Amino acid sequence: MKIRDGTIKLNQFLKLMGIVPTGGQAKLMIQGGEVLVNGMVETRRGKRLLPGDQVIVEGKTFVVDLDNSTG
Repeated sequence: MKIRDGTIKLNQFLKLMGIVPTGGQAKLMIQGGEVLVNGMVETRRGKRLLPGDQVIVEGKTFVVDLDNSTG
């Protein structure tokens, strides 16, 4: 999974964190309004996340920390 410029796409983040197993499922979840980024509904799967951003899915909060990821 490529992480460039210190950012990661929302759909890639969902897969990396094991929230969804496929990109197709990530797309459906995001477009369905089921994902919040920093408290706001985000419907763009290509939304670039920065370290410290909070992603909320099904009441669970995930904080973006790209230092522990390999790219």
